[in-house]
Amino acid sequence: MKKIVVLISGRGSNFVAIQETALREQWEETIGAKIVAVISNRPEAKGLELARGYGIEAVSLDHKLFETREAFEEKLLELVQSYEPDLVVLAGFMRILTEGFVKHFPGKILNIHPALLPSFKGLDTHQRAIDAGVRAHGTTVHFVTAALDGGAIIGQAVVPVLPSDDEHTLADRVLGYEHQLFSRAVKACVEGKIQYVNERAVMDDETALSLTLLAH
Repeated sequence: MKKIVVLISGRGSNFVAIQETALREQWEETIGAKIVAVISNRPEAKGLELARGYGIEAVSLDHKLFETREAFEEKLLELVQSYEPDLVVLAGFMRILTEGFVKHFPGKILNIHPALLPSFKGLDTHQRAIDAGVRAHGTTVHFVTAALDGGAIIGQAVVPVLPSDDEHTLADRVLGYEHQLFSRAVKACVEGKIQYVNERAVMDDETALSLTLLAH
């Protein structure tokens, strides 16, 4: 069984989307994969309660209780490794992971970023896209490296930026595609359809097309 560990910081909507897809498509039976744990750096994160509702082990590791980033990451690494994951999924995990953590999981950590990388790395992506006057925005699933939002791109969803948009309407439009794209990317990775080779995401044309979503 391929084991997936999900890291969150808040409501866990992308986690829920992945879990609901896994249940609907019966991943345990069809591809031999399941989410075995959800970990949050914020004890109050709603996603922890939702995980328990699915019968998934939910653990909080409050980063505020650690004096340094390194001390927190050392404990987080120990916790994640205890599940022996085949894939680590950052679903709204609002902590930047350092090289000391990611080097233990080469090609095994996925993140979703609410912009079309390499544009608009970091925070406040929707308002920055509007301020820049771009006509297309979206979301990107990528492998995680020590470089902020800099790992190899796995898939992207493109949505229009409308003249009437504010950051909230644009964020809502993007979020629906985040849920679709992330679920597809996680499934493709645990199926072995995507490989991490020489710091690039390698896949066939059919997989690439399935991970390129265009809104109308």
